[in-house]
Amino acid sequence: MMKARRSAILQHARQAAGCSVVAAFEPENVFYLTGFWGEAIAVCTENGTKLIAPRLEYWRAEKTSIDCEVILTERGGELISTFVSQIKNSRACTDCSDYSTVESVRKQGGDIIVVNTEPFFQTRRIKDESEIRIIAKASRILDKLYGICEDEIKVGLSERDLQAKLIYEAMKMGANPPSYKSTLNPLIIAGGPNGALPHAEVTDRKFRKGDMIVVDLTLRHAGYIADATRTFALGSASTEMKKVYAVVQESQKAGLDAAKAGATCGQVDAACRDLIAERGYEKLFIHSTGHGIGLDVHEPPWLRMKNGEVLQPNMAVTVEPGIYLENKFGVRIEDSIIIVNNGKPQVLNRFTKDLVVVG
Repeated sequence: MMKARRSAILQHARQAAGCSVVAAFEPENVFYLTGFWGEAIAVCTENGTKLIAPRLEYWRAEKTSIDCEVILTERGGELISTFVSQIKNSRACTDCSDYSTVESVRKQGGDIIVVNTEPFFQTRRIKDESEIRIIAKASRILDKLYGICEDEIKVGLSERDLQAKLIYEAMKMGANPPSYKSTLNPLIIAGGPNGALPHAEVTDRKFRKGDMIVVDLTLRHAGYIADATRTFALGSASTEMKKVYAVVQESQKAGLDAAKAGATCGQVDAACRDLIAERGYEKLFIHSTGHGIGLDVHEPPWLRMKNGEVLQPNMAVTVEPGIYLENKFGVRIEDSIIIVNNGKPQVLNRFTKDLVVVG
C-alpha cells in the first residue's frame, strides 16, 4: 500500500509541477508516506523514501516508519540544512506553507522548490483498502458512542459532562479526538437553542425536557477520521421538531442516493438542498452538504453548491444536511460513506437515523 501511495503522489507531482521529488512537512502527509506521525520531513523519490527526524523523534521514527531510511538531525537550522542536502539539484514539490521555512530552503540551495498541496490531496482523495478498513472501524466506534448517548442523556446532565463521558469511552475503544484550530472542543454537543449553531462550542448548559440535542462526533482511529451526527429528543419532541427532523432525514437519504461514482459533488449537495427548499426551509440550511474525510477532519472533495468535481470510487465523504431554527433548536444527520463503483455508497455508520427519544 505504501509503495502505491508513493508512486501515485510522485506521478501527480510530475504532472502538476514537473517535480521528481515530493517533500512532506505536514504531519498528515508525513504519516501518509511513511507511517510515522510526528515532527519530521519525508522526502520521496523514485529511488526510495527518506525520513528526516530530529533527535527527540529519531527512535520513534525508526520504530514506526515503513520502508524508510531514517536520517538523524537536529531541530531548527540543521533540520533544514539536512533537508536541502537531500533535494539539491532536484525540482521538489512540497506541502510546506510556512514562508520563512521555504525561504530558508531556497537560501541554502534548494532553490527549485515548488509549494503545491494539490498532488498530496489528489492522491489522498482515493482511499486504499487499508484506509477504508480503518475509517470503517472508526465509524463503528462512533456507533457505539451513540448507544452510550441513548443511555446517558438525562435531564440535568450538562453538555460538558456528556462530552467527558464520550471522550473517555472513545479512548478506551482506541479512538482519540482530533486537534484542529477552528474549535476549542473535540466534539459538538449542543442542547436546545445551542443546537441551532452548526459549530456550537460545548458549554455547561444542562439538558432540559423537550430539548433536541445535536451530537456530532469526529474522532480519529489509527490516524484516520470518522465523522457522524445524530440528533436526539429528550423526554418528548414537539410537532415542529418532528416535522423538521423528518425533513432532514429525508434530505439525508436523498443525498445518500445521489452519492454515486460519476455524480458531481454539487449534484449531491443539490439533492439535499432542493428537498429542504421544497419543504420551506431553504434559508435554514446554512452550510454545505459534506466534505472528504481521511487524515484531516475536512479535506477534498467538497460536497457543496455548484462544485463540479466528480465523485470517484473509494472516496470517503460525509453527507450531513441540517436545519437550524435560531434560538430554538437544530437538527443534523450525518454519516461517513465510501463511494463505490456501482450503485449506492457504503454507509459506514449503522446507528439508527430514526428520531430517538431519550430520558
